[in-house]
Amino acid sequence: MPSSAANPQVTRRPADQQGQERGFAWILLVTGIVGWLASGVLVLERLRVYADASYITSCDISPWVSCGTVFQTPQAAIFGFPNPLIGIVAFAVIITTAMAMLAGARFQRWYWLGLQAGVTLGMVFVVWLWSQALFDIYVLCLYCIVVWAAMIPLFVFTTIRNLAHGVLPAPAGLVKFVSEWAWVIVALLWVATAASIFFRFMNSFVG
Repeated sequence: MPSSAANPQVTRRPADQQGQERGFAWILLVTGIVGWLASGVLVLERLRVYADASYITSCDISPWVSCGTVFQTPQAAIFGFPNPLIGIVAFAVIITTAMAMLAGARFQRWYWLGLQAGVTLGMVFVVWLWSQALFDIYVLCLYCIVVWAAMIPLFVFTTIRNLAHGVLPAPAGLVKFVSEWAWVIVALLWVATAASIFFRFMNSFVG
């Protein structure tokens, strides 16, 4: 029989696993709803700009915080259509997965691998958009920042869940560490993102 060191799951009671899955499902649901709503607002704002080129978006606060300015950049439609349309579809999948889990659904390993791949690609895309906003466009989009904020716990907790359930192979020590420090990791990434924005736009914020 495998030892608990080789397989950390054997030390968990079924009730504990069920509780952890429900907690994870709620994280999926909350981050999915937040990301979907932010993406939806971006799509609506983009449509209004299409209809009226003089329209001022709801987050056009200053020359450095302006969705309208970001919409005019190539990075805003990197695949030939507005980026938020990706969020509308992707976050809908997250919400559906969360609701199914809360209803008692169980998914096969292939589904979790697919979800992990999608969330990872989404995180990579968000990091790229973050880098473009800070170092190329030099303009912030508030609704985009909301999507960034939602993607961080979505990526971290999805990855940790898949590590803990053996979907992604990893040493038991690593799984134990990231599981115990999950929210600290999320908080550090949030703080790092906020700090990068503050220091990059410091002159704009403090005049």
